Amino acid sequence: MKWQVVEPTRGTYDWSGGDRLVQFARQHHQLVRGHTLLWHNQLPTWLTAGVADGSISNDQLRALLRKHVTDEVTHFRGQIWQWDVANEFFTDSDPSVINPNDFWVAHLGAGVVADAFRWAHAADPHALLFYNDYNIAGEDGSNAKSDAVFTWVKQLRGDGVPIDGVGDQGHLDLQYGFPTRMRQDLQRLADLRLKVAITEADVRTFVDNATSQQPTNPLAPSAHAYYYDQMLKACLAVRDCISFTVWGFGDADSWVPGFFTGEGYAALYDVNLTPKPSYLALRQDLMLAARGAPHRLGDGG
Repeated sequence: MKWQVVEPTRGTYDWSGGDRLVQFARQHHQLVRGHTLLWHNQLPTWLTAGVADGSISNDQLRALLRKHVTDEVTHFRGQIWQWDVANEFFTDSDPSVINPNDFWVAHLGAGVVADAFRWAHAADPHALLFYNDYNIAGEDGSNAKSDAVFTWVKQLRGDGVPIDGVGDQGHLDLQYGFPTRMRQDLQRLADLRLKVAITEADVRTFVDNATSQQPTNPLAPSAHAYYYDQMLKACLAVRDCISFTVWGFGDADSWVPGFFTGEGYAALYDVNLTPKPSYLALRQDLMLAARGAPHRLGDGG
């Protein structure tokens, strides 16, 4: 559902991929998250090239963005549960701020993010509209990015911008400690009367190679399961954490080896689609959350 995919040629839409996903979800009684309407990456070449050579002015760029948001949300109206309206706008610095060098901010100003929420809401008033980012639940150690996003969304709410939730991507790495502030950071967003979600959960570690993706540390599989378990429990502990989405299915198709040299093993299934201990841990967590702990039969004492 990214712009590069749905409008590869200016004025010609291709909704086929998104339509197949929505149809599959409907057949299996599942809900769909739409990802993503406003992001600096995976934009169509005709758009970025036009901006670069001056054939698309900033006023035209704003009009094209508004049309894109409106057309896509309208096409999927009533079929998308949550939209990631805006994705990854904050810097990884301390203090963290909206990135002035972001493609959209640089050309249209930071206010374009709020406008995108307004345009999406107008196109489908019943869809939940999310801001989505990584390292916003304490994963950066300093909590600087979490603090910045919290302050920003609080201001958006005060300004009447129709933002319904915040998604923490949840990309974790075993070489760093588990973010112990995750539950508290999700809860303070929920206290703003926002929905929250874990939107792109995976846990990477060092592996032998990008093909087999076997962890180099024998303790990694158990730590991997622990990180997934704690991430899901942080969500389950917050009443308004409404979804937990894993990023990818099996390791063979994972994005991680291509972006983090020497790392992998991030998904719930290995390269042979065998479920890992992490899968079993999440399944148990969800069973307990749904039905409670099993009752032990007493001995009558």
